[in-house]
Amino acid sequence: MSTKNQFGLLRTRRFLPLFITQFLGACNDNVFRFALVIFVTFDLAEKTSLPASYLVPLSGVIFIAPFILFSYLAGQLADRYDKAALVRVVKTTEIFVMAAAAVGLWWQNVVFLFCVLFLTGAQSTFFGPLKYALLAEQLDEIELTGGNGLIQMGTTVAILLGASAGGALASITAVSYWAVATAVIAIAIAGRISAGFILPSLSLAPNLEVNGNVLSATWQLVRDSWSYRELFLLMMMISWFWFLGATVLSVVPSFAKEQLGADEQVVTLLNAALTIGIAGGALTCERLSRRKVELGLVPVAALGISMAATDIYFQGSDLAAESVLDLSALFTNPTGIRVFAALILIGACGAVYIVPLYAAIQARVEASFRARLISALNIANAIFMVASGVTTIALLAAGLSVAEIFLFLGASNAVVLAGSLYFVPEFSERWRALLAPDKR
Repeated sequence: MSTKNQFGLLRTRRFLPLFITQFLGACNDNVFRFALVIFVTFDLAEKTSLPASYLVPLSGVIFIAPFILFSYLAGQLADRYDKAALVRVVKTTEIFVMAAAAVGLWWQNVVFLFCVLFLTGAQSTFFGPLKYALLAEQLDEIELTGGNGLIQMGTTVAILLGASAGGALASITAVSYWAVATAVIAIAIAGRISAGFILPSLSLAPNLEVNGNVLSATWQLVRDSWSYRELFLLMMMISWFWFLGATVLSVVPSFAKEQLGADEQVVTLLNAALTIGIAGGALTCERLSRRKVELGLVPVAALGISMAATDIYFQGSDLAAESVLDLSALFTNPTGIRVFAALILIGACGAVYIVPLYAAIQARVEASFRARLISALNIANAIFMVASGVTTIALLAAGLSVAEIFLFLGASNAVVLAGSLYFVPEFSERWRALLAPDKR
């Protein structure tokens, strides 16, 4: 039986255990990742031959690498076996991985901790297809947009809480290593408990032969995904969102410091503005879509992202900060207010952009191939995020300012929007229908 609205899902066993499990997993990943960043930056770097400025970006690459290496296998297993049972296996594994993290923190061994970080990325790789495939199996189609919105909101909040908690625990004098180790193990155990309440799932491809060859299986996965031409284009648009998001997150600190003269607290708040926007936007998707899988929202949201990014460029392109902008001055500074609002708008439009795309893929792909398609999407997302870092470095090396990078994002996103309207006619059709609902 369908719920009346998305918040009703939080009272059902079809959704709540999966939501809690996802929330705790995302939180735990970021507690460990950001605590490790703090340790590497202020303590452990001296124990290696590489400076912290190299180790921190390297940690990001190590975490993302499993998505490229193992997504092919994650999708096959998710389609072949009971997804709920696999979630419990993944969450049990997380407990052992975090116990290994505790050992690495006790040893204060950077190489060992980076190996653990790779394992946390692998664990997330195997959980991703299970999560989205379970949503599509256990929710009605009219609940998909609301369910995906809640998952996106929960994930965003979990990342923020995990990052904040990881940084705070790593800063505790004398007992920081033990504090982090205790936290990640406790959260992993809680996640395993919640996973035990997820409803059983069917094996939708019981005769699927699992291919363990990374090269041939990944290539076959890409070929099979390409056969769903329209859904493949939707996947590329989701990956483009991750390119945009990763780029914005990477340049906001520099923009705030160089263009606004902001201090550390303002930089943190501006990053939080994106999170606030994403959480708010994710919760409005169901109402905006009228409980349908509504792709007409996507071009509207994309236009909003371009407008907000371009506005940030104009706020920073001619600005020369003459004094330090602290929290007390942020909301009395017109430029600070505009940038804060624009970042919230980017986050909100980003959520309204991505949630319908995920819902459409879940609803329209053949059920027996759903998890593998999501695995292919995860590979594309990882590649686009790596491309984001490479592009940002190339643009800075070419002499662009951080303000001009926002202009680049706004313009390139407008090009992607124009291309999507041309190659996916449904976007423009549904966009017009949204503007004239009485004619549908």
